[in-house]
Amino acid sequence: MNSQTEAVKAYLLDLQDRICEALAQADGGAGFYEDAWQRPGGGGGRTRVIEDGALIEKGGVNFSHVHGDGLPASASAHRPELAGRSFEALGVSLVIHPHNPYVPTSHANVRFFIAEKPGEAPVWWFGGGFDLTPYYGNEDDCIHWHRVARDACQPFGDDVYPQYKAWCDRYFHIRHRNEPRGVGGLFFDDLNSWDFDTCFAFMRAIGDAYLDAYLPIVQRRRDTPYGDRERQFQLLRRGRYVEYNLVYDRGTLFGLQSGGRTESILMSLPPQVSWGYDKRPEPGTPEARLTEYFLTDRDWLAEAAH
Repeated sequence: MNSQTEAVKAYLLDLQDRICEALAQADGGAGFYEDAWQRPGGGGGRTRVIEDGALIEKGGVNFSHVHGDGLPASASAHRPELAGRSFEALGVSLVIHPHNPYVPTSHANVRFFIAEKPGEAPVWWFGGGFDLTPYYGNEDDCIHWHRVARDACQPFGDDVYPQYKAWCDRYFHIRHRNEPRGVGGLFFDDLNSWDFDTCFAFMRAIGDAYLDAYLPIVQRRRDTPYGDRERQFQLLRRGRYVEYNLVYDRGTLFGLQSGGRTESILMSLPPQVSWGYDKRPEPGTPEARLTEYFLTDRDWLAEAAH
């Protein structure tokens, strides 16, 4: 492990610690328990899970650092320059599912990949982002979420936020439902167009911005009263989250297909979920407004400026 990879690993471990500490404090009723694991092919990780808290019904914040002498053929098929190289992949990935249907589900991920071969320059890139999945949308929350995302990107160029906001909208799209998974945020991958230090600084900016984006929304919505109607709608919409993660999410698919640790890979799934045949909310209801207004790839910051 070279000094650059060591610096990335140190940051990611610290990020996991800081996020878990802040979320446990916000929850106030439960803490994270840690499950350290080893990968037979090389490497391992720290999975941290919180369940049945005062605020969080289920959440996971996972650190992993896996390595090997070579990538599976499926991973190097579209990038032949990776064939025959040893690799390391490091990342922190999290999903938080609150009890209260008025508090959105959130997801964040930052990661680094490097593949090396003696006598040749290493191939490396960064990826990550964060996105928000409300069940009962709120314009102020959406604007705040995207404002934090924009501010994190701003030091790196005026075009960065619009580019990665649009990528997020494309990526987190449930094609068989023809609807977005949520109200978006940021998504980036294969980032190596800047020098290493700048790319690493950008990944840190995104990782550090997650709590600034999410915690104010949590505090504003956590005490909103709700009943069985809202709970049933939340469980139904969680089904969309499950569908996306199991059908489209690249991290989930790569992890399962490459023999990754199933419990850690599937920690993103909610604890309770429901499906009903062709369930549709009544027109004019708050439930209908979620898909009619909020889940439409809106430009939240442009609308907020008017």
